[in-house]
Amino acid sequence: MRTGAQVLAAALGLDTAGLIHADWGDALSLAGGAALLAVLTAVATSAGPEGPGLTETVRDRR
Repeated sequence: MRTGAQVLAAALGLDTAGLIHADWGDALSLAGGAALLAVLTAVATSAGPEGPGLTETVRDRR
């Protein structure tokens, strides 16, 4: 979600500054695509069933 919010803020900020033209629909599409890619990256780079990633479980090591 953080990546999507960052892209949304950047797209709307750049539109406000006059550097690009991105209406709300374009900005939300960019943010959604970025969020999806961030989730896919987290899943693809997970190191296995244990750890702090999206698909892993954290095991108490005491």
